[in-house]
Amino acid sequence: MKGEQNVDHTINHISLCTGYGGIDLGLKRVIRALRSVCYVEIELFAIANLVEKIEKGRLDPAPIWSDLKTFPFSDFCGRVDLISGGFPCQPFSAAGRREGDEDPRHLWPAIIRGVELAKPTAVFFENVEGIISAKLSRRWGDDPPGTPVLLHILRELERRGYQAKWGTFSAAECGAPQQRK
Repeated sequence: MKGEQNVDHTINHISLCTGYGGIDLGLKRVIRALRSVCYVEIELFAIANLVEKIEKGRLDPAPIWSDLKTFPFSDFCGRVDLISGGFPCQPFSAAGRREGDEDPRHLWPAIIRGVELAKPTAVFFENVEGIISAKLSRRWGDDPPGTPVLLHILRELERRGYQAKWGTFSAAECGAPQQRK
């Protein structure tokens, strides 16, 4: 019936910039049929933490790819329903230099390329509040310098057929002990 969720359908998921797997654990709470098929993380200490969580059964067993820029997204085209990620916040964080799209850790171009190649049904991304006020320093696609980075990201998703929505939430609203947004 229309409007009913098929609980038997597995939602295949790729986790980008996985970190310690926080987004994955949160998504699994609300999407019971979620199955992570691959994690992408470059930091060795975070990879070790992911391996431990996989071994303890807290995360789905899946390969861990260490470089987002070389990840074979096209191999997953038609085989993945959701891509999520907490891409690096250092380029936008008030605690950093706020170099935005000039920061070498700015991974949005690699992520949107991956979305184009894998063509997931849905995407879910997280970043710091500073991304709202950050501006592009140069032209990216159709957006000129001075365009707010968040607006650019939303437009890039919409240009690829996604309905993009955003919100600001504190970590405390999600059950964490800090107020970080």
